Amino acid sequence: MNLDLDWLHASAAAIDLNAREAAIRRQAELTKPPGSLGRLEDIAIQLAALQGREQPALERVQIAVFAADHGIAAAGVSAFPQSVTAQMIANMAAGGAAISVLARQIGAQIELINLGTVVPVPAQAQIRAAVIAAGTANLAEGPAMSSEQLARALAEGAAAAQRARAAGAELFIAGEMGIGNTTPATALACALLDVSVADLVGPGTGLDRRGIERKQVLIEQALALHRQQLADPLMALARLGGFEIAAMTGAYVTCAQQGLPMLIDGFISSAAALVASRICPGAVDWMLLAHASAEPGHRLMVEAIGLRPLLDLGMRLGEGSGAAVAVPLLRLACRLHAQMATFAEAGVAEKTG
Repeated sequence: MNLDLDWLHASAAAIDLNAREAAIRRQAELTKPPGSLGRLEDIAIQLAALQGREQPALERVQIAVFAADHGIAAAGVSAFPQSVTAQMIANMAAGGAAISVLARQIGAQIELINLGTVVPVPAQAQIRAAVIAAGTANLAEGPAMSSEQLARALAEGAAAAQRARAAGAELFIAGEMGIGNTTPATALACALLDVSVADLVGPGTGLDRRGIERKQVLIEQALALHRQQLADPLMALARLGGFEIAAMTGAYVTCAQQGLPMLIDGFISSAAALVASRICPGAVDWMLLAHASAEPGHRLMVEAIGLRPLLDLGMRLGEGSGAAVAVPLLRLACRLHAQMATFAEAGVAEKTG
């Protein structure tokens, strides 16, 4: 595996402006008042530009779920024990997790990638073993990852995006599983956005007020400890992140470089998208944001990236679940764009003034 990070600095692919203009013209010819389908029209036009065709389609969707544990979880930043990470990977493999159900319903391919858990995950054909370590170190006491571990996690994400592209995917979704991972995601966002922890910290898996206060103190401690190393996004990722957050970052940068549209999920995924946008600014052109997470800091993150959520359902599960829920909406936008008749085809008079 290549542990050199130079690949991260390659430019994002250019979007197809000719396809975008063709899609705009088609929207103007469809049997409806201009703009009457709202953001559905915008989605179709954006996907046309990303896929390089006037009539985009989303029949082949690839979901990659990255799983890993976090050293900070031992400090009590989650309402669930750390053993749940490994248990949930097994549940996903057995088809019982939310993302498993959603993937079946939307006909998406799903890949489960184990990057390292405290409780070992038994070998299974449905789980790709890519163990870096038994979770990260405690970010409130030292760097979460070594440079080599960061490089490996980024490369695993890149490889997942490359496999998706090679399989003909038209849309990529990155999901995650890792007990305690709202803590590193919050710490990363605070570092990159230069905002207070109080503005971003939330309940995660269901912490009470005292639990949120403990989480805030630990994040503030981590930010103070690593302050001198946080100006660079990659250094911030190594100091404060997680294996799965780094893998998603690598996947997002690679998707943008190879021209594969991606649908961003919730809080954790958006933290990775924020890092990716700082490493490869053009990556944002290839992103759509599925939904607004119920985590209180999500809005600040996505506004900084420059994305608008498609849905707001109060979801905060992770796993890629919110993104999977949004896929039918994207498909409807594509089918309306492709299958509605034009005024000429339907013999309908166009707007006269």
